[in-house]
Amino acid sequence: MKKLLAVLFSSLFLIAALTGCGQQSAGSSAEATKEHPMILALAHNMNEKHSVHIALQQFADKVAQKSDGRLKIKIYPNAQLGGETDVIEQLMAGVLAMTKVSAPGLATYNDGYNAFGLPYIFESEAQFYQVMDSPQMRKFFMSSEPDGFVTLTYYTSGSRSFYTVDKPIRKPADLKGLKIRVQDMKTQTDMMKALGGTPVTMSYGDVYTSLQTGVIDGAESNETALTTGKHGEVCKVFSYDEHSMIPDALIMSSLVWEKLSPEDQKILIEAATESTQAHKVAWEKSIKDAVEEAKSKMHVEFVKDVDKKAFQEATKQMNADYAAKYPKVKELLDAIHSVQ
Repeated sequence: MKKLLAVLFSSLFLIAALTGCGQQSAGSSAEATKEHPMILALAHNMNEKHSVHIALQQFADKVAQKSDGRLKIKIYPNAQLGGETDVIEQLMAGVLAMTKVSAPGLATYNDGYNAFGLPYIFESEAQFYQVMDSPQMRKFFMSSEPDGFVTLTYYTSGSRSFYTVDKPIRKPADLKGLKIRVQDMKTQTDMMKALGGTPVTMSYGDVYTSLQTGVIDGAESNETALTTGKHGEVCKVFSYDEHSMIPDALIMSSLVWEKLSPEDQKILIEAATESTQAHKVAWEKSIKDAVEEAKSKMHVEFVKDVDKKAFQEATKQMNADYAAKYPKVKELLDAIHSVQ
């Protein structure tokens, strides 16, 4: 019932919002004109200053340009339509056209997406980009249409590492007895257990207070969490174990995707891919700025002498178990390894 009410509320909200703009959306791209465009609603939970939101706005602008105004993307940031789980449900119902979510969050609908939450499946940032931009990944992105969505593109969110109040994490044994906040994903909780720490799932908005009060001893994310989330005010040690590279995914409802002509489908993919390339540059700068700010203003220590091989060995069996349990995970991992 709650899910149904959430979808109903969002439907009414979107209708009111679009009506307030003085436009009603064309039913399909074949019917759309510059004067009567097809309006595609895109919701996400980032603020307008986040690099991903900026990339999504670039995507929207490119779509309008390439379609000569026939396709118009209306963005709803700041979780206006709910959290990731809420907006995915709205998307599956066809109420929402697009959203940006963390890729492993899609495993509920296509278990192959579990692979993106596994530790150490990419050897480096260069390999990550090579794989994510490959024809093999494009094939995988489009294979989920029967599951209710297609992935138009990805956005990097960097390497994820552990950061704690005061303890360096150089080897898995250093996590013993520590309560570490992880995302609410099975791959994340399984990883922490494999490494010997205690996983604690909670919303990102609760992390700062939980660190302050000692509910948790640390968390795992990229360097921007120290500055944009202000976690560096409490956590003074960031250890570069770089256990995972979890991309964000820009997905579109299959129900809406089918209302686009093949030509307009191509426009969306081209515009999305271009926004990803621009985001790579913006992301690199945001990481550099975050490290500089965390060092100079927050006095965070960045630890690089980490035994990554020990972390890889500790999680090796976990990855093998996922590949054995989920055929689509094995298929995707094989595709990743095939990219040269």
